Amino acid sequence: MFSRLLTQSFRRDWRRKLLAILTIALATTLMTALASLSIDVGDKMAREMKAYGSNIHVVPKSESIPLVIGGVDYNPLTGRDFLQEADLPKIKDIFWRNNITGLSPFLPVKVAMTRAGDGGDTGSEVQLLGTYFKKPIKVEGSEDFMTGVTTTNAFWRIDGAWPAEGALDEVAVGEGLARNRAIAAGDTLSLAAQDGGAPRKVTVTGIVTAGGAEDGQILAPLALAQDLSGHVGKVASVDVTALTIPENDLSRRARHDPSGLDAEEYDTWYCSAYVSAIVHQIEEALPDASARPIWQVADSEGVVIGKIQLLMLVVALAAFASSAMVISSLLNTAVMERSREIGLMKALGASRAAILALFVGEAVVIGIIGGLIGAAIGAGLAQVIGVTVFGSAIAFPAIVILVVVVGSVLIALAGSILPSRTIAGLAPVETLYGRR
Repeated sequence: MFSRLLTQSFRRDWRRKLLAILTIALATTLMTALASLSIDVGDKMAREMKAYGSNIHVVPKSESIPLVIGGVDYNPLTGRDFLQEADLPKIKDIFWRNNITGLSPFLPVKVAMTRAGDGGDTGSEVQLLGTYFKKPIKVEGSEDFMTGVTTTNAFWRIDGAWPAEGALDEVAVGEGLARNRAIAAGDTLSLAAQDGGAPRKVTVTGIVTAGGAEDGQILAPLALAQDLSGHVGKVASVDVTALTIPENDLSRRARHDPSGLDAEEYDTWYCSAYVSAIVHQIEEALPDASARPIWQVADSEGVVIGKIQLLMLVVALAAFASSAMVISSLLNTAVMERSREIGLMKALGASRAAILALFVGEAVVIGIIGGLIGAAIGAGLAQVIGVTVFGSAIAFPAIVILVVVVGSVLIALAGSILPSRTIAGLAPVETLYGRR
């Protein structure tokens, strides 16, 4: 009998029911898209923000000892201790290896530079910075890992081409140095190390705009810097980009003293992609290294992502509330139009609970149908937003469908609260005689 009454209700008043379904579908479309984006926005935004620089800096452990007095570094090992280039693949072998998206080693070398055509110029001292530009690194158990400054410093721009990886006769020049010395792509430079080694002729392949100190330097393949300095197989520092999650109280406590955590807290922290946990694992993989987060980058990521997710939550709640009010208005109008029917049902012995169950049943059916329609449209909308904004599809977990359908049912139930109170107040005698 209940299902028959429910079916007849939808047949008689299908226009209002369709409007209610479309209202919920519209709200759940927005909720589905926002839920999908909220789940995946952390990784998407983290990848986007990695274009603005690395978030972890690795140096030899000896250089992490603070001996700066009056702005002067008195550490006798500064610039004299190195990391082994052969150890770099170990960074991609930590627990969070898949979150390491790039690494770039650096080796600075003071050189005397003479530009072809400068005549008797003995050469001016400039800094040459050796690094990877786009280099595959062999990682055990997986495909080669392509990395270099084109990954970790994607905001760098070059007018021309990057030097060939491993080349000993190609360099790029920072735009500031190129402007001051009238250097252009295709020019030939003569570089000599400070120890008085034989000058090396190199070709400028491009002019780099980095927006930092690199604009006044020569950028060269790491092999060339090692050859000029005599530090074969060594690097001075490594910049690492890693996908991380925002820091919280647990990660802040672990940052200061991991040994102060109990076993459960330590496991939770170690197995979460906090920047402090990744730094800790890098130091485990490279015992002679000291890894430090670049907090200006790491903290900014967490703040921006957190605010975006909060904004999505506010918009979703606004959609929930507005839809519930529309549903309430539609159902309340339906109650008033069906007051005689409700009065007759009460006069024939139908309990208030049975009548309320009929209207609640209508709301649940409306919520389920509208939720399924909205989830389907919202999934497609999320993909459109993902491709348009981030250039890639959005991950769509199946749990989102269940959550959205439950949410749509809750919208319908929330909208049925006021109509339910109206039904409870209807008196059979008054409704049958037309007083209501």
